[in-house]
Amino acid sequence: MAELRPSGAPGPAAPPAPGPTAPPAFASLFPPGLHAIYGECRRLYPDQPNPLQVTAIVKYWLGGPDPLDYVSMYRNMGSPSANIPEHWHYISFGLSDLYGDSRVHEFTGTDGPSGFGFELTFRLKRETGESAPPTWPAELMQGLARYVFQSENTFCSGDHVSWHSPLDNSESRIQHMLLTEDPQMQPVQTPFGVVTFLQIVGVCTEELHAAQQWNGQGILELLRTVPVAGGPWLITDMRRGETIFEIDPHLQERVDKGIETDGSNLSGVSAKCAWDDLSRPPEDDEDSRSICIGTQPRRLSGKDTEQIRETLRRGLEINSKPVLPPINPQRQNGLTHDRAPSRKDSLESDSSTAIIPHELIRTRQLESVHLKFNQESGALIPLCLRGRLLHGRHFTYKSITGDMAITFVSTGVEGAFATEEHPYAAHGPWLQILLTEEFVEKMLEDLEDLTSPEEFKLPKEYSWPEKKLKVSILPDVVFDSPLH
Repeated sequence: MAELRPSGAPGPAAPPAPGPTAPPAFASLFPPGLHAIYGECRRLYPDQPNPLQVTAIVKYWLGGPDPLDYVSMYRNMGSPSANIPEHWHYISFGLSDLYGDSRVHEFTGTDGPSGFGFELTFRLKRETGESAPPTWPAELMQGLARYVFQSENTFCSGDHVSWHSPLDNSESRIQHMLLTEDPQMQPVQTPFGVVTFLQIVGVCTEELHAAQQWNGQGILELLRTVPVAGGPWLITDMRRGETIFEIDPHLQERVDKGIETDGSNLSGVSAKCAWDDLSRPPEDDEDSRSICIGTQPRRLSGKDTEQIRETLRRGLEINSKPVLPPINPQRQNGLTHDRAPSRKDSLESDSSTAIIPHELIRTRQLESVHLKFNQESGALIPLCLRGRLLHGRHFTYKSITGDMAITFVSTGVEGAFATEEHPYAAHGPWLQILLTEEFVEKMLEDLEDLTSPEEFKLPKEYSWPEKKLKVSILPDVVFDSPLH
């Protein structure tokens, strides 16, 4: 539960926010990390020392449900001459270390990241006659913060979040998010480390899909060129009724060219999926398939789990309700940096720990496999093939209904246990499938109808007998069964 109050008013569980005229007696009470971020806010908004603020009544470190202690809301006048409309600017406090006493974050030094190393911001177009900022963005930011705290995964610029619902619970087409650097907020050096500011940008479903198929940074650059879709400061307008591709059809050509040239930066998704080893009888107790009747699938080892987590570093979770990307960006001096994609990819390139099979879970070669996906995750198979494998990379599906994963790899990917001689290999419940470029081209032809979901009827099966591979697209209810 949260309350709305001016930031200069005393709260029930925290001292007043430090304004420029704070009494000296209170100066030592202001948490140093909080004070440092407020300094950056005062630099931008010297005329708004006490903005409205949504604050958690029971702080997270006292057992409350909301990780963000505060979300401040400022009125930004924009710049009409630069196509920057007047808007509300929301800034979070709590993903970074505000206190330095380990009540929330472990102190790791001044040179690294403070807490998770970032705070969230959001810019919402101000509607005509609107005298006060809407408070729903604060809850949206709390939702993202809960994911970060629960998963210990962080965000970086260019990441995308599949939300599957209008951000303000209206009928808006703005139902997903991209993340980018805030155009005004500068990184802050606090006594507990560095804090950067990542801005949430609301996008339509078509724009999210384009970011998946290409990359988030490319779509952000296109949004900046369309004033009504964000403009230079990427301001979200919840009343926007058209995608950037409807506003300017030529932008789709730029996306298509980018996919062909660069491939996709999406390295994996959490999904409703499963796999069967068709080369073993169903009653074989040693089978490590994802579907087990009366038994539970063998759990992934710690090293496998860590490897898949790193593979999904810039991934996207797929579900019917708000879901978030498991991301572990590499850090340098507390700042996040994207790893430049290369033609020669590696399953070990995102992690300092290589896969070392546990002696109790041997890697085994399979002769024939059956892959099963729900419609949403199946629709990403062409992206996996065209945007990843044809560019020498890998792509992982991690099951959200069990400890199981499927990784597609291309020829030459380092660290894979699937080979051209044995293209199907399993390490416990983790299946790897190596596909040659020739076979990928064949699959893309056969799977062309996956890109037209409105004409798709379930269940749907694809089969390549000469490769001993079968793919089924099944209703969600199949994966929600207790047998999975």
